[in-house]
Amino acid sequence: MTETIDATEQATQPPFAAIVDEHGGSVFRLAKSVVRDDALADDVAQETFIKVWKNLDSFRGDGSLRGWILRIAHNEAVSTLRRIRDSATDPQKLPERVDAIGTTRIVEGRIAESELIDALDQLDELSRAIVVLREVEGLSYDDIATTLDVPIPTVKTRLLRARRELSRQLEGWRATP
Repeated sequence: MTETIDATEQATQPPFAAIVDEHGGSVFRLAKSVVRDDALADDVAQETFIKVWKNLDSFRGDGSLRGWILRIAHNEAVSTLRRIRDSATDPQKLPERVDAIGTTRIVEGRIAESELIDALDQLDELSRAIVVLREVEGLSYDDIATTLDVPIPTVKTRLLRARRELSRQLEGWRATP
């Protein structure tokens, strides 16, 4: 074996499988909030963890490991979306939007979740990512700002506006028993 692993490095780095287990769901949810397709989100998650594996030794520890991984996931999701948009000349080649997901949710008896996804789909990409990172993943404003490379005031403003828009869109749903 040409590479040797320093014993202290091995002792301080958690096994990679544990990293994937701990952060896989968060990576998938963030990826899906950007690409809006399960299969693409799976691809993004896989590419994210390949990049994490290859670059784990470059993680400096300035922020949280979770934030670093989610930053990689967000960048990978945006890159994937751009590649698809750039290469797609036929609208049929674009990933299906939330409509199919909504239908699946209704069939599965998850109407509320479907309506929330539809409402999230109406938000711009950055606002959607901020909502998912804050409300689903529970990240702090600081961690979200670091992950998405935007100022904290932008995170707060976008989150406030997104919450208002979601509230407006889901108003009828709340009125329904």
